[in-house]
Amino acid sequence: MAIFEKTIRNKNFDKLLRKLENEIPDSSWSADLEAGSDFKEGDARCSVRVFERYSMMGGNRLSLTLTMFQNGDSPIRLSAITAGGSQAVFFKVNTLGEESFLEDVKELLEEILEE
Repeated sequence: MAIFEKTIRNKNFDKLLRKLENEIPDSSWSADLEAGSDFKEGDARCSVRVFERYSMMGGNRLSLTLTMFQNGDSPIRLSAITAGGSQAVFFKVNTLGEESFLEDVKELLEEILEE
C-alpha cells in the first residue's frame, strides 16, 4: 500500500475532480474509473473515486482510491491510496506496481495544479 496526501488551495473542487476522473484513466492503457461516491452535509463535501489498472510488474490489477474533502471555502484535502499488486499470501512481496500507480497520479496532479 502506498499513500499520498495533499492540501490544495485556490482550486475549484468540481473542476479538479472532473479533471482527475478524466485524466487518471488516460494516464495508462489499462486504467479505468471503477466506482464513485459523493457526500454533502451543509457546506462540507466528500468525493471518493476508485480506479483500477493492470500492473505489468506484478501481473495483476491494482486499485487507487482517491478521496477529496472540502468544508466550505477551506482548502481541498486530497488522499490517494493504492492497494493490490502482491501475490503473496501472508505478506507483501511486490509493491512496485502500487508505488508506480501512485507516482503517476502525483505527477498528473502536479501538472493539473500548474495550469
